Amino acid sequence: MSSSRPSPLGTDPGTPAKIGLPMFVLMLNLFIALLGQGMVIPILPDYLKQFDAAGTAAGYLVAAFGAAQFLFSPIGGQLSDRLGRKKLIVAGLLFTVVSDYLFAIGHTLPLLYAARFIGGIGLGLMVPSVMAYVADSTTPATRAKGMGYLGAAMNLGMVLGPGLGGLIAEFGIRVPYYCAAALSLLAAGLSLLLRETLTPEKRAAAGTRRREPILRQISDSFRTPYFRYLLLVFVMTLGLINYETVYALFVEQKYGFDARSISIVITLGAVIGIVCQIWLLDRAVRRYGEIRLIRFSLVLASAALLLMLVKFNLAYLLIVSAVFFAFNSFLRPTVGTLIANAAEDRQGYAAGLNTTYSSLGSIVGPLLAGWLFDVQLNLPYILGALILLAALFLTGNRANKPATKRKRVHD
Repeated sequence: MSSSRPSPLGTDPGTPAKIGLPMFVLMLNLFIALLGQGMVIPILPDYLKQFDAAGTAAGYLVAAFGAAQFLFSPIGGQLSDRLGRKKLIVAGLLFTVVSDYLFAIGHTLPLLYAARFIGGIGLGLMVPSVMAYVADSTTPATRAKGMGYLGAAMNLGMVLGPGLGGLIAEFGIRVPYYCAAALSLLAAGLSLLLRETLTPEKRAAAGTRRREPILRQISDSFRTPYFRYLLLVFVMTLGLINYETVYALFVEQKYGFDARSISIVITLGAVIGIVCQIWLLDRAVRRYGEIRLIRFSLVLASAALLLMLVKFNLAYLLIVSAVFFAFNSFLRPTVGTLIANAAEDRQGYAAGLNTTYSSLGSIVGPLLAGWLFDVQLNLPYILGALILLAALFLTGNRANKPATKRKRVHD
């Protein structure tokens, strides 16, 4: 029997994804969650000076976030399949509220690490559920568009986070985190309006599956049809996170920028990434196919990392940052689409594995970046570029066909 359940995102099979109320709420959730994370970037140099810390401590803060995501994303993905997407989305946002509040009141590095760990738990529960929600509500023909919207919302949070962080910090260096906590609480309330996308039958079927330990899930992931893409997520994140971890410290030391200037650079550069995800991603996927687009983006993103090492002026830095953000914006949702298309009826499980492999990269990458930065400030970007180029070997021998030539799914 064909399902008559209406698409919660307001999309019918074969038609472009549209921003209805559910999609808007999902985008708002990710935007707010990443807003708090983005606020760390411009004020991090001044914030860490209170603790006589620098690059290594910055690496630990980002790694604590990634470690929590690694531990809880598989749990979040499985619980999403068992309990439904909505409950896990709300729970993840509430953890984000606690994380932002603790970061606001923290006066010791261990408490800051704990706050970041709790924030990682929140995203570990929420992100797989949000991705599964979109996968439930779209077809293979419209999925890239939906994932692109989510990626744009996450990028927007990371873009406005630094800008707001630098501006609001003028009222007090801890004020941005109180604001982020309040916004997360608001998003949790709005999420109660979401319609559950997972039918009781599918939840019951998922409930019969035994919950496996994290290490077992990772070993089982080796046998999934999308393992190559999971490995690509790990390597890709490992390379990209080098840029994010030490960017504020890098720009401060190389260019002498303060928090406000760092905010402007990140905001203006990353706006390009958002434009690319909303208006260009779907067209690029349909024209070139996911694999070709991933390859092209890996090469250009690695080139941008290397160009960061050349010091000219503010305009040059803005252009290079824009190139990086533009092609970075293609990578994450495109790989996520490949995984979702291969996951069939286990979207929550696959989304959890996606976040788990991303979290693994978010643990190792920041530790390497922080340590290398304290050795020589250019080293994290050299390593990041080499890792992204190495990821090309995971894209296979043949590029897939453009989406416009694929067989579409009809009612």
